Amino acid sequence: MARSDQGRLAYADLLRVFACLAVIVVHVSGGWLESLPAGTADWNLLNAWDCLAHWCVPVFVMCSGMFLLDPKKSLAWPHLLFRYLLRVVVALVFWGVVYALMNTALFRGLTLRGVLDALYAVVLGSVPTHLWFLYMVAGLYLLTPLLRAFVRGARRSDFHWFFLVVFLFVYVLPLFLRLRGSQTVELYANKLYLNFTLAYPPLAYVGYFVAGYYLKEYTLGRVAEGLIYVLGVAGAAATVWGSAALNAGNGPGEFNGLMMSYLTPNVCAMSVAVFVLFRYVLGLSDERSRRTRVSHAADYTFGVYLVHVVFLTLLRYFGLSNPPITPALAVPLLTLAIAVPSFAVSWLLHKIPVVGRYIT
Repeated sequence: MARSDQGRLAYADLLRVFACLAVIVVHVSGGWLESLPAGTADWNLLNAWDCLAHWCVPVFVMCSGMFLLDPKKSLAWPHLLFRYLLRVVVALVFWGVVYALMNTALFRGLTLRGVLDALYAVVLGSVPTHLWFLYMVAGLYLLTPLLRAFVRGARRSDFHWFFLVVFLFVYVLPLFLRLRGSQTVELYANKLYLNFTLAYPPLAYVGYFVAGYYLKEYTLGRVAEGLIYVLGVAGAAATVWGSAALNAGNGPGEFNGLMMSYLTPNVCAMSVAVFVLFRYVLGLSDERSRRTRVSHAADYTFGVYLVHVVFLTLLRYFGLSNPPITPALAVPLLTLAIAVPSFAVSWLLHKIPVVGRYIT
């Protein structure tokens, strides 16, 4: 298992870089996908791109959990609050204001009233959709001391029971009820006081958070590893096929994204398989220069996540987000066109003394 020079796991750095690119793929393909009628050739290609990249957010959460929950790593309350939680809060406020002002300037004109409205919207929590991730992560940070206590005293069998409960009540049961069109999904959750999945609370992502630590700490046997890959492929296929089936006959603007939810058994299986694949198969070699380059790129992935929607918005504003070429080529080209300047801006902002580390 290769480690970076700072003691970081090299495969975790590689995971963060690829998860960051996958987030851009999701946002590039998702907006385009919703503008097309379901079932067309372009729609099917975009649906595949979108579905197969939806492991990105769960893997980001797992990468956080694998280190923050490690009881061998000291994590005092002040350190948690002022290094991790404060960084998320500052980034949320800063980028919320940036996007509010940008959207006001591009689509309504930059007036004093528009600026004040934009700032007020941020105070009320009305931020661009991708910043929801920061609210969820902030909640996980607040739960971290409790989860570290669980991890410290848990046996391996305790982890297995925890994952079984989470899998059934967070991923399987809600999806089953929603696919049936049932209105009782919230009823079941509330009756059992297992309201994990209501409005994306942090508890909904605790399973991924703990899984990151578990998969780092415990070695899988060959049979378990192979089974995870099989389930991952099945989950990927179910996501693509299920999304196509749910959207059959839908027109533009009628997209049903239920099967792409991060809180479904199919996306969960795909995400775990990707994590395991990077740990056991695609981990970097011990060649120092390769590990250093990837570690440096991984340092800027949080900033890339925050800034990439700036460039996506500009592409949409200038009518370049749906180019007249096949999505098989367009999606990777647009992803590259957004990723390169996003990494550059993240790198530049990160160099700002004191403030840079809090906004990237």
